[in-house]
Amino acid sequence: MNTQPTIIILGGGIGGIVAANVLAKKVGKVAKIVLIDKQKNHMFPPALLHLMLGERKLQEVLKPLSLLEKKGVEVVSDEVTKINHKEKTVTTKNHQLSYDYLVIALGAQMFPENIVGLRTGYNLYSFEDADKLKTALENFKKGKIAIVISSLPFKCPAAPYEAALLLDAYFTKKKLRQNIELSVFTPEPLPMPSAGAVIGNAIKDMLQSRTINFYPNVGLQEVLEKTHQLVFATGAKYDFDLLLFIPPHQGTTVIKEAGLGNETGFIPVDKHTLETTYPNVFAIGDANVILLSSGKPLPKAGVFAHAQAQVVADIIVSRIKGRKETKKYDGKASCFLETGFGKAGFASGNLYTEPLPLMNMKQPSKIWYLLKMKYEKYWLWKWF
Repeated sequence: MNTQPTIIILGGGIGGIVAANVLAKKVGKVAKIVLIDKQKNHMFPPALLHLMLGERKLQEVLKPLSLLEKKGVEVVSDEVTKINHKEKTVTTKNHQLSYDYLVIALGAQMFPENIVGLRTGYNLYSFEDADKLKTALENFKKGKIAIVISSLPFKCPAAPYEAALLLDAYFTKKKLRQNIELSVFTPEPLPMPSAGAVIGNAIKDMLQSRTINFYPNVGLQEVLEKTHQLVFATGAKYDFDLLLFIPPHQGTTVIKEAGLGNETGFIPVDKHTLETTYPNVFAIGDANVILLSSGKPLPKAGVFAHAQAQVVADIIVSRIKGRKETKKYDGKASCFLETGFGKAGFASGNLYTEPLPLMNMKQPSKIWYLLKMKYEKYWLWKWF
């Protein structure tokens, strides 16, 4: 009788990759580890903005998921169609697999079609659009560029602000900046509000110092394609020549259908163990929802997926080996904020502190930028 436990990881993003690596290293000889993703390649998300600016080529930031097989991970390239947590099975288009432990790292699903006319612009979180945007930016000489966060929540909360700062630098170098109006529109009261007012105001001041318009507390209602106008819930309109957008985010359809998620499809989990209400079923990264003491949700970003994956992997290892569980996710986080001109800031702290998150930001410098570039290469080397 085969008593080998099976661990299934859904999703080959940052969280899924880290979980698969740690589990393979610690219990690969006694457990079967399966990673399922409909994509054959992992694309490193922080590189998207560099693709947009023509500073990276796609092949430089793509890694075949099949590389994990040499580490003892079985990789299934297929789309998940059903999760049955009662029978402990996962169904894909071509397979049905049983599990003892399930790690859901499916991320968030984007729905640009939920806002009329939004597809007029370029999705900042799409690899295909990043490539098209590169060409559009090369040909853009004069006019209004709007960066719009269409709704909350959304993943990688620093990205739209990085995009604005990088575009300021991009057009300054091309000696076109004086001909271009850059604006950021968001439903948020401040940039990255979950990180606290200190970080939010620091980014806001940074935008203003670079003559980038910041419009907070605005909800996008629709985009008028023919007239190139943004229409907000207040009835206000804004003309644009080039639109970059963050689309509405929800939990994946398969999560909703499984009854695991809340009304938006994100999965509530224990804030320290990342376990759902179902034993041995965990959700990490963008797929989950964790409310902070401030009432705001824990942001969705790769740094959280990475840390949570390591905690979940350790918990599973402890349960398989019959050891005491010692690891807990503690809310600590850090991230780089690229500001253009070869500089980056560095934010760090703890989002679990009460009554408010305790975060601080180091001033942008070339050192932080170089560390960010090195980390990107290190990450892709280490986990593949």
